[in-house]
Amino acid sequence: METIHSDHAPAALGPYSQAMRVGNLIYTSGQIGIDPAVGKITATTVEGQAAQVCANLRAVLAAAGTDLTRVVKTTCFLADMGDFAAFNEVYARHFTGKPARSCVAAKALPAGALCEIEVIAEV
Repeated sequence: METIHSDHAPAALGPYSQAMRVGNLIYTSGQIGIDPAVGKITATTVEGQAAQVCANLRAVLAAAGTDLTRVVKTTCFLADMGDFAAFNEVYARHFTGKPARSCVAAKALPAGALCEIEVIAEV
């Protein structure tokens, strides 16, 4: 097992890693729309936050030697299922390989986030 860290993605908000490598798979922790340049969520829409989430995931995966095209599974969390269509528009632009996916509503997400995504990717 190997811990993965990128300075180009937000630091973990608790006692966990941005990602772990096990064999040829990368398991990321859930990423929310924190802008790593300022250390907080700056986007106020689900579209803006989803785009930042994807940028954060891209940075973590790059640190592991892979990218979004190698993602095999995503788990997505939405604070409001009413944002499903808007979230999907952003998601589809970034996850062009159409990985397997689960998407659920959560009562609340960390830091008041509107969405969160975790992925499993192949190296």
